This record gives sequence, structure tokens and C-alpha cells, in this order.
Amino acid sequence: MGRAIGPLLSAPVHDSLLAARAAGLAALECSVDLGRSTTRVTIDGSHWIHAGVRYPFLDVCKPRTIYHWTAAGFAPVARFTTALIKLVPTEWGAPTFEIDGIKMLATARLSPVADAERKVALIRPRGKKILDTCGGLGYFAACCLSGRSAHVHSYEKNPEVIWLRGLNPWSPDNNDSPAIPGLTLTNADVTEAIGRHADGSVDAVLHDPPRFGMAGELYSQVFYDQLARVLTRRGRLFHYTGAPNKVSSGRDLQQEVAARLRRSGFTAELCFDGVLGVKSGRA
Repeated sequence: MGRAIGPLLSAPVHDSLLAARAAGLAALECSVDLGRSTTRVTIDGSHWIHAGVRYPFLDVCKPRTIYHWTAAGFAPVARFTTALIKLVPTEWGAPTFEIDGIKMLATARLSPVADAERKVALIRPRGKKILDTCGGLGYFAACCLSGRSAHVHSYEKNPEVIWLRGLNPWSPDNNDSPAIPGLTLTNADVTEAIGRHADGSVDAVLHDPPRFGMAGELYSQVFYDQLARVLTRRGRLFHYTGAPNKVSSGRDLQQEVAARLRRSGFTAELCFDGVLGVKSGRA
């Protein structure tokens, strides 16, 4: 994490730049990388200057949007193909992302990085080969690397999400030069790719799928059987489920997932907003 990319703007930073200009200040200490660091920018009329480059103030800076610098000026970190995918700022610095307005990472009570850290700790990453099924912005992978995992193989099906993480300074990115040691990021559907992994070839699994209505196949008995197959005996798994409203939805997804994991040979207990599983030690 922390590679050098162009400046990123969110509404609070842009507002502080405008306030500094209105106050007649010649310079301002602020962050142009979503809170990963602080830098000094100078202010000159209709522009602000960072690292010797002049950047214009935005006519409109929307509060739930992050802007990156392009050849044509500042543009939202968002793309629309079959769905609108965008990077969304948080009060914690590290952003979340949305697909068609659905937030993919909970950020109401905790930074998405801190949330990833506590979940990764459950699988005890040190020295382990880890399967990260739905890589997203890469926060699980980053925490595994900082926890001294042996290797993380991360899958992400959506190329637009991989584009987002390439612009996110909080994300690891094995498109860096040189690539990050210990991380393989593959643009593929893990439900198809998992068949290429040998039996007992990973020591732990992190499974953070989109909600059930968007990707039901990632909650299937067939897929859980595959996760059990590639895990070593006593291998650990954390499965994010979220915490949907049981009254309004009429179902208890955590308990459903736990029951399916048990049928696949795991012990399973509810933990945080998901399920912690441990594969049976029997041969």
C-alpha cells in the first residue's frame, strides 16, 4: 500500500482548499491521497499547486465522490459498464466502494481497514498460503501481507473493481512495478477458478462475497464443498455475510451459511458479521 499516484480529492479536502483561498492563505497542509499522508500545497488564484503541478478548483465537488486527475481534468473515480461502480469516501480515510449504490464495505462504526484487520486475525495469517476469494479493494490481502502470510492468491471477477483499487492508495496492487511479493491478483470468477487449485493447497480462506441477491453461487453448497477441498486439515475460514435485518428479510443468513459450512465438513460459529469455520481434522 501507499504507492505514488496522482492527487485525489474529496469534498472535505476541496472545501478546505476553498476556505484557504478565501482567507488569503498562500499554502495549506492537507491530504491529497485520502488521508494516507499530509502534504503542503500552495494556492494561487484559480489553482492550487502540488509537487510542481497546477490543479484547478472544481466547479462542483460532490460529497460522496472521489475525484482523480486525468488528461482532461478531475473526474470521478467511477465507471459504468453493466453497473455503476465508484469509489466512495469515508470519515476514516480508507474508502469503500459501491455497485449501483449498494455499499460493498460497512464503514458506519469502523474503518474498512480496521475491520479487515480484525477478521484477518481470525485466520491467523502468519506463514500461511491464503485464498482471498473476492478481492474487492484488497484490504483483506493487505492485512494478510502485513500479518506475514506466505502468499495470498486473490481473485476479483470485476475488472472495474480492479481499476478502482489501482487508484486507491489504501489498496495493494500487484500491477505495481515491481509487483508486490506474496500477492497474486487474478481477474477471474473464483467459482470457476477454484477447480484449478489442488486439494489441500491453501492454509486459510477469506470469503467476502457480494450480498446473496447479487451472487448466490458464492453461498452455495457446491462452492463450500470446493472451499473445504482446497483447504488443509484444520484450515481456517472467515466468511463475511453481513448482518441483514432478520425481521424484514425473513431469513437468518448467518445461520444458513453456518449450516451449509457444517455440511461441507467445517465447525462453524457466528463471529462479527460473518461465520468463522475450521475444517475437520479428520483425513
